[in-house]
Amino acid sequence: MKESLILTGLRSIMVDRLKEKGISDVNVLNVMAKIPRHVFIPKGFETQAYEDKPFSIAGGQTISQPFTVAIQTELLQLQKFDRVLEIGTGSGYQAVVLAEMGANVYTIERLKELYLGACRIFRQLGYSINSYWGDGYEGKENYAPFKKILITAAIPQIPQTLLNQLGAGGRLVAPVGDGSTQIMTIIDKISDNDYVTSHYSDPFKFVPMLRDKI
Repeated sequence: MKESLILTGLRSIMVDRLKEKGISDVNVLNVMAKIPRHVFIPKGFETQAYEDKPFSIAGGQTISQPFTVAIQTELLQLQKFDRVLEIGTGSGYQAVVLAEMGANVYTIERLKELYLGACRIFRQLGYSINSYWGDGYEGKENYAPFKKILITAAIPQIPQTLLNQLGAGGRLVAPVGDGSTQIMTIIDKISDNDYVTSHYSDPFKFVPMLRDKI
């Protein structure tokens, strides 16, 4: 996809800022240096796509700021060919980051407008991503177990349904909390009934995970 030198330069600056903020996974940085983030936001605001801040999209939702995308991806500790379930497709940007890193991505979006828009962008950019319009709380049991699960909206607690779909040795990353900020929570599934929970130190602010919108 052709783009202006201005946008290429702004994306390079974005990646440099991610490094300054502590993102160290070279694969994450290289992927985010490659993907045209401006494609995922409304036309006319392309240059703002590379600022480190969230941006409003359809349905009252947002595309997470680049640092948030980078840290969630880094915390997943992705390996090539990992089967990944993403809850909350949104703009589609995070799903493309995961796919570009070699993951086999299954992504669910509750808002049909966002689901259709993300599917169009996936086709436009040439990514084969398994996309579904549905209830993220239910996950995709018929494709489980997943090696990684990523939740991209604020959730008061992790649904047991999703933990059940995480394979032994797998990892789930989610912003947990029902207040104005959330704590990035990492759950490693040791065995069918054993989990280890840890947290990233800094708080985040996500839009809430939706229910009853289909």
